[in-house]
Amino acid sequence: MLEKLIHIFDLDIQHSAPVENSFSSTVYRCVQTSGETVYIKIPFSRVKLFRELEAYRLLKAHIPIPTLLDFWTGDEHSIGALLLKESTGVQLSVDSSATIAFQVGQVHAKMHSIPQPANQKTTYIENVFQEWPQFLDRQFYSFAIDAKPLLEESLYNKAIHTFEKMKLQLPESDGPSFIHMDFRPGNILVTSSEVSSLIDFETVRFGSTEVDFTKIYRDYLSHDLQLYEAYQEGYTSIRPLIDLERVLPFYRFTDAFNSIGWCNRRGLEQNIDFYERNLDILKAEIS
Repeated sequence: MLEKLIHIFDLDIQHSAPVENSFSSTVYRCVQTSGETVYIKIPFSRVKLFRELEAYRLLKAHIPIPTLLDFWTGDEHSIGALLLKESTGVQLSVDSSATIAFQVGQVHAKMHSIPQPANQKTTYIENVFQEWPQFLDRQFYSFAIDAKPLLEESLYNKAIHTFEKMKLQLPESDGPSFIHMDFRPGNILVTSSEVSSLIDFETVRFGSTEVDFTKIYRDYLSHDLQLYEAYQEGYTSIRPLIDLERVLPFYRFTDAFNSIGWCNRRGLEQNIDFYERNLDILKAEIS
């Protein structure tokens, strides 16, 4: 498949290698004979391909994203692919400065400020805000089918009870806003002085912002109070921030539960570390 895409995009490749930790898409880093580096991204499905293409169109004037050089919409045998210019920077880490955390907050808030186009229908980016409780139910119970075989019966039953109880305590939804749904350090590239690019838009929606803070808090903000405070300052410089302490417990719990189901759906053996990490979170959240 890679050779086919290299031919379609008319690339002269010196070296290529798959990108590690790309959980949904298949991504190749390709170094051309000219020295330029590009990425070929093959989404998990054609729906996700077109959703990402629409996201690039909506986001490019608002936040830093990779340059889309070309795309192929596939054929009867292939999903299709994106050709992306390499972005500068490395993945965000807890070693970043408070200045970077401030900018992460600003980028996140700018993304949440993007309205759905009034006169331009987005076919693949759903607007689920008006049915947010139903959307949460669909997500949770869809993954519950896959999570159930991996969990002890008592833990599974307790998770179902916890979900039904906690969702009733959620505040009024905040939106409709453009939400990433996978806003985490691995999808945020930074240099020493700035956020250089936000990547991976296969799961984006228009919905409530409250779901979008879970992973960035889990993997980044919860590790350093100074970063957390700087992030909040950056976010509120663009738009009001919801009461995170009120919503994070629910979304930490549901994210862990859904991730366990995802691991079974995509293959437990190759995702065993991710499964075990989320199992620990699930147990801690409903203990």
